[in-house]
Amino acid sequence: MTHGQYIVRRLAQMVPVLFGITVIVFFIIQLIPGDPVLVMLGPRATPESVASLRGELGLDKPLWQQYFYYLRNLMTLDFGHSLKFRVDVASLIQSRLQVTVFLVAYASLLTALISLPLGVLAALKKDSLFDQIVRFGLMVTMVMPAFWVGILFLMFFSVRLGIFPVSGYGEGVLGHFRHLFLPAMTIGLSLSPILVRSLRASILESMGADYVKAARAKGLAERGVVSGHVLRNALIPTVTLFGLSIGYLIGGTVIVEKVFSLPGAGALLVDSIGARDYPVVQSTTLVFALLIILVNLITDLAYTQLDPRVRLG
Repeated sequence: MTHGQYIVRRLAQMVPVLFGITVIVFFIIQLIPGDPVLVMLGPRATPESVASLRGELGLDKPLWQQYFYYLRNLMTLDFGHSLKFRVDVASLIQSRLQVTVFLVAYASLLTALISLPLGVLAALKKDSLFDQIVRFGLMVTMVMPAFWVGILFLMFFSVRLGIFPVSGYGEGVLGHFRHLFLPAMTIGLSLSPILVRSLRASILESMGADYVKAARAKGLAERGVVSGHVLRNALIPTVTLFGLSIGYLIGGTVIVEKVFSLPGAGALLVDSIGARDYPVVQSTTLVFALLIILVNLITDLAYTQLDPRVRLG
């Protein structure tokens, strides 16, 4: 099976998954206490105005019929209109999604820059002082909630030192990197401990493999053995774990964006849940699910590049 056929097959498998997600999200959101019509009309709502608006929005119909209309519109890429913002949901999510995607990519880059050197050095210097410091430090960061780390970063680097902005997305690419450094580092520190532990264990396991002993017996330099034989094989389980962690990372942006007041899709989702904005909640959740599925697809393709023994079939 070629890469193109594999990608087409995986994309086809996404269809029933996304369909199941639409069912779960649509019916679970109905369990949220409160009435979106009352939220929209406010304290001056009258029974007549409530009934009129419910009919206008189609909320007076049975749930199965509402879901049918929602699914029909979704197939034509019509995400509806926001009940709170009174704008097209697709344009609203598009304007917010670029912030979230930039944050996820930035956090992934920082996570890789932290995890790769620390994992390699901790394995090569097993049981040394450096190894003990890395393992202890990462254990501490792993148990700290991301929102608490974010608040500490804000208080120290933004409020006290004034190095980084307190909130916002910034202007231009450099402005984005500067404004999103603390949020990205907050997420990166929450994911790095797991990846460092995985990479360290994989390297130590590979160091004792027969093919590594054979490479050393041939007279290869230790650096060549590590980079050409140990590291490539040790990266395979870590890359898989990293791909799964990015899915967690996408969900984790919801809290981080609220802490740093970022105008991203995660913050939009939280605000929309509070406002009972059903179309925005459903569409944003669906977009997040689609991003996670695409990340898993990219992870599988990267896996095959690292290990040629893996066959796409």
